[in-house]
Amino acid sequence: MPLVVTGTIGIDTVSGPTGHAENVLGGSCTYFSAAASFYTQVRMVAAAGDDLPDEHREMIAKFEGIDTTGLEIREGSRTFRWGGKYMENMDQRETLFTDLGVLEEAPPPVPESYADSKYVFLANNHPAVQLDLLSKFPNAALAVADTMDLWINTANDQLRALLKKVHGLALNHEEAEQLTGKRNAVAAARHILEMGPQFVVLKKGEHGCLLIHREGIGALPAYPSETVIDPTGAGDSFAGGMMGFIASESERDANINPTDFDVILRALGHGTVVASFNIESFSLGRMVELTRAQIAERFDEFTGMLRVHG
Repeated sequence: MPLVVTGTIGIDTVSGPTGHAENVLGGSCTYFSAAASFYTQVRMVAAAGDDLPDEHREMIAKFEGIDTTGLEIREGSRTFRWGGKYMENMDQRETLFTDLGVLEEAPPPVPESYADSKYVFLANNHPAVQLDLLSKFPNAALAVADTMDLWINTANDQLRALLKKVHGLALNHEEAEQLTGKRNAVAAARHILEMGPQFVVLKKGEHGCLLIHREGIGALPAYPSETVIDPTGAGDSFAGGMMGFIASESERDANINPTDFDVILRALGHGTVVASFNIESFSLGRMVELTRAQIAERFDEFTGMLRVHG
């Protein structure tokens, strides 16, 4: 089933204990699309300026599963840019600069060829932009949104309007507390369910993730990675693996309900594994070399770690 994503195409400058990378390809839409492309075709809706380097466009083109019909390169505009520094533990980071560029302009149009998309992921962006894209797919079988502290602070009403229209929300523990005022992760997620979604995915970085669903609660650890070079995009690649798996499962079996607890929990396992590859290099350096067979091998290893015998 076709999967569509909207979000950012970015140019990142990243530094930390593992080194420094200047003006590399980034953005929520980029990382999500790369991860999802290992499972299904993913349709990108995003805008970038004409300053986006040719090598970045060529990098995106290397992922055969990405449809870039909806990627708009705007003459005279600047691509979104972000700079950050990771602390010694690699779990905390400081934003050094943000240049919104094209994000301050009107959102890109959705190509007519995308109209039959049944799976929609609203990567981190202003809730008004997310709502606009979602309105183009009123019959989506699964719509999931990501958000961040900035929108909780500056666009809270629009974010709450969005929550009434999506099946799921992905955010981290701190953002869930900020949105709800509840410090306990499970209590915060349950409160978000009252706002509209059927499930909430709480991303906890090196501590894995929680799934709070109307049908129950699930928890997965992170994959125990030995190589952590750059955590940038880990949450987006996690979401891409999750949504890509669900879309591919629906292609395999039309009777699958994409919002079922068991389906989503399995999908989170795939998202966890794909994200574990993403962090092994700056930008998409590791992802562009990755194969579906390597993902499957690590997924089997990961699920083997989770077996508990009574």
